[in-house]
Amino acid sequence: MSSPPAYPGIRVSGCWTLGAEGSSSAESLDRLLPPVGAGRSPRKRTTSQCKSEPPLLRTSKRTIYTAGRPPWYNEHGTQSKEAFAIGLGGGSASGKTTVARMIIEALDVPWVVLLSMDSFYKVLTRQQQEQAAHNNFNFDHPDAFDFDLIISTLKKLKQGKSVKVPIYDFTTHSRKKDWKTLYGANVIIFEGIMAFADKTLLELLDMKIFVDTDSDIRLVRRLRRDISERGRDIEGVIKQYNKFVKPAFDQYIQPTMRLADIVVPRGSGNTVAIDLIVQHVHSQLEERELSVRAALASAHQCHPLPQTLSVLKSTPQVRGMHTIIRDRETSRDEFIFYSKRLMRLLIEHALSFLPFQDCVVQTPQGQDYAGKCYAGKQITGVSILRAGETMEPALRAVCKDVRIGTILIQTNQLTGEPELHYLRLPKDISDDHVILMDCTVSTGAAAMMAVRVLLDHDVPEDKIFLLSLLMAEMGVHSVAYAFPRVRIITTAVDKRVNDLFRIIPGIGNFGDRYFGTDAVPDGSDEEEGGSAS
Repeated sequence: MSSPPAYPGIRVSGCWTLGAEGSSSAESLDRLLPPVGAGRSPRKRTTSQCKSEPPLLRTSKRTIYTAGRPPWYNEHGTQSKEAFAIGLGGGSASGKTTVARMIIEALDVPWVVLLSMDSFYKVLTRQQQEQAAHNNFNFDHPDAFDFDLIISTLKKLKQGKSVKVPIYDFTTHSRKKDWKTLYGANVIIFEGIMAFADKTLLELLDMKIFVDTDSDIRLVRRLRRDISERGRDIEGVIKQYNKFVKPAFDQYIQPTMRLADIVVPRGSGNTVAIDLIVQHVHSQLEERELSVRAALASAHQCHPLPQTLSVLKSTPQVRGMHTIIRDRETSRDEFIFYSKRLMRLLIEHALSFLPFQDCVVQTPQGQDYAGKCYAGKQITGVSILRAGETMEPALRAVCKDVRIGTILIQTNQLTGEPELHYLRLPKDISDDHVILMDCTVSTGAAAMMAVRVLLDHDVPEDKIFLLSLLMAEMGVHSVAYAFPRVRIITTAVDKRVNDLFRIIPGIGNFGDRYFGTDAVPDGSDEEEGGSAS
């Protein structure tokens, strides 16, 4: 560990005379900073919303992850490994966020979450708001942060659960009404000036890094940032620095350097240190690799089908429709028509398992009728893309105002494991009964991943209904063993799967037959039903 550097007094008096206020002051400060890498644009941030997120594509309504998250649970449906949590500490404007981004880029793994301590400033009272407006509130003291919320958020993220992170506006010194939702990760990077200031928080960090940057450089960066991005004047920034920032660094931040596993002098300029950090994280992730599908293929077989399974009665009508959709010679139009008929019957059958309570209504003749009404709050349908979305029209046809969510799970061609690529779930889904839809389930790997996602969003297990047109016994056992309170509902169960985990005798690739796409080669993204089920 390097020895703590000396922190002489402020030596930037020359820059004070280059412009009193505003953007001209910020521009003059740029000359005092060390050069940055070519093409690196200066950071623009007026709120705490994190810019470093997993690789994704964004539309006006959706966030699509372009790299999948592998299983984080075992064949029992429980968490097999926690996310690897990295703590990044250091003084204000030491370059922590830049170092975090460099680590994320060098790791080149999906589902990395960057959690900033700036998001967790406490809500200020009116008096504290007035003090902050006059640069008289100490934001660099441990008491300025909501450590209870930080710890609970980090714990849930490590467990792969969904969290809501506040968005802090530095121009108004207040939390915005909106919250940022994060869900699970392989790696969590938590950065902040007080990242090592709490004992409980330290115990959650698997790796602790201190970014050590010269005090003069940190001051110049802070001046430039606060003037150009937060609309403050140079005198106010210097006043706050002398009164709060520098004393807090000497008292609370610099002493935590001894707690770090690695000290990174010069911050983002120290590429050697960053390379070593990345190597260590990669080695930790390799130790946490998990093969779920192979475990499912060898587990829970030769058992009787579980009581949580309900199979639609095999009437001549149902068996006749199965005959049509299983026939390889069936045209696409007929395949779609009879699949939709089966889906409607399946949905209607599934609704009978929802909770109902007694109620009395009055008929048009003025007579009482003792009936039943739905006893839950709301019903939400969640389709496992792509084949699961074909069941949405049937659900909408029988459930008025039903909410719809989507989960995209595909098989990694190299590992054969399911990967979570995208999810969009309605708000407050934890209060609903959830109908989870996928057209075919073979090993149950994708279905288990989807159920795990719902559980991580606090949906009670006994409120989840897994619906599928066709399931293999292996998939039924896998889901029922891992989640014994999930209701499994299907129109038919086939006995076997082949070496490629296709259901035998099966129905073929449901998604390709329904959408009229070419059959995908073996080992590709799709197995049965356009997912990794």
